[in-house]
Amino acid sequence: MTRPIAGALPLTVGIDVGGTNIRASVVDAEGQVLDTVVAPTPHSARALEDALARSVRELCDRHAIGAVGLAVAGFITSDRSTVRFAPHLPWQDTPVAKRLTERLELPVILEHDANAAAWAEYRFGAAAGGHNVVLVAIGTGIGAALLIEGRLYRGTHGVAPELGHLQVVPQGRACPCGKQGCWERYCSGTALADTAIELLATDPVSSTVLAREVYRDPGSLTGRRVAGAAQDGDPIAVAAMADFARWLGLGLAFVSDIFDPDLVVIAGGVSSSSGLFLDEAREEYARAVTGAGHRPLARIRTTQLGEAAGMIGAAELARAVLVETDHRPSRVG
Repeated sequence: MTRPIAGALPLTVGIDVGGTNIRASVVDAEGQVLDTVVAPTPHSARALEDALARSVRELCDRHAIGAVGLAVAGFITSDRSTVRFAPHLPWQDTPVAKRLTERLELPVILEHDANAAAWAEYRFGAAAGGHNVVLVAIGTGIGAALLIEGRLYRGTHGVAPELGHLQVVPQGRACPCGKQGCWERYCSGTALADTAIELLATDPVSSTVLAREVYRDPGSLTGRRVAGAAQDGDPIAVAAMADFARWLGLGLAFVSDIFDPDLVVIAGGVSSSSGLFLDEAREEYARAVTGAGHRPLARIRTTQLGEAAGMIGAAELARAVLVETDHRPSRVG
């Protein structure tokens, strides 16, 4: 493998380890993505580690790589070495960093995907200049990250903050986590589709485009489709989006009551439709936060780095660890 030039800030690889695909990118010290490879995610631990190693080696053949960071949707130990549990991946209490470090002969770290995205936004994107920052990644569910004075807060056991599983509706919608009424069951892409279906059930004679699609294939509805229909003015979709905006604003009020951030970054797939809900969510947040009208409000922004944020953040965190090991000055998240 090609090695970095002595004295230069190294290139690193950041990998978004998703349930469907592995996306690995070479990232420079300015947060620029230089090269990317994509591969399907295997379903066994050994095959997944083989695929990760292949992806890194392919990039190492073209670039001088110093370290590797993996962004994983799951519980990561506080030393960022072991995956405790990842609902969409075949790792449980698995020392992934050690295994890959031995195979690749490169330093490897793990990071929760929301933490990695937050670090990227803080270093290079929408959270730059923030002091106490909350990132809320809204997709299938809700992932979240917290930066306190520029440092990632992971909690005692490495699993904080699980904001998506704050219970907002006692005995509410069932959540895959085992609880009921979690915030992500009312404020996510999945929730958006569920809300639209509930609204259609109360209006069975609706003849909207969305209603006809759901009638033909009830399982085909997605949050992305609801957002598209709302953009086209479909009344059911518009109502579902308004409900989503209300729950986002209420949830952000809870978050502000707990953490009092100066900045909130909305990331994840749903953020691409922010024009349909963000103004209403800001208004709800301003009404619902404790002390409304008598306290400063957090700025609420959308991601600047989009889907690349997790890879960029994982690569930057890996670079920081590498630089620290080499005894060069670095601010590590």
